[in-house]
Amino acid sequence: MTEHTDGNGIVVGVDGSEASMAALRWAAGQAEILHTGLVAVHAWEPATSGHAPYAPVPARPTAAQERERAVQILTTTVHEALGPRTDGAVRRVVVEGPAARVLLQQARGALLLALGRKAHGTFGLPSVGPVGRECLRHSTVPVVTVPVAEGSREPREAVDSPSLSRSGAS
Repeated sequence: MTEHTDGNGIVVGVDGSEASMAALRWAAGQAEILHTGLVAVHAWEPATSGHAPYAPVPARPTAAQERERAVQILTTTVHEALGPRTDGAVRRVVVEGPAARVLLQQARGALLLALGRKAHGTFGLPSVGPVGRECLRHSTVPVVTVPVAEGSREPREAVDSPSLSRSGAS
């Protein structure tokens, strides 16, 4: 099997939710099967909601504090989803900006973009949130939405897909 060393390998969106942990576990399995890198991405935006514009500055977190919180969310989620065996196996990226825009930028040139989703939405339809919908609409690479395994935190079986390549798997 060809090893993919250029590009971002498999990019996965991480927000700390159970759905993003399911996507991270699935993507880790795929990265291992495809012998490619895994990039866990967490996007954050400055917190403006909940604080009045006239609130005293000490009441609002600083940009450095918000960035540190984002790093902590990503670190904790990767550790919780994959365990301690991730030393160096997962490249972690924290970027300030809207989640969909950040994920689409990070996924350029990747094999695929993996996102978590709830198992079921209304009327039994798949539940894809606004970030997922935006990524599905505008991504230049295949997007996989991984549902949360109901009643289980066990990783889902990875699918060996030799036909998945940069040249048009979708």
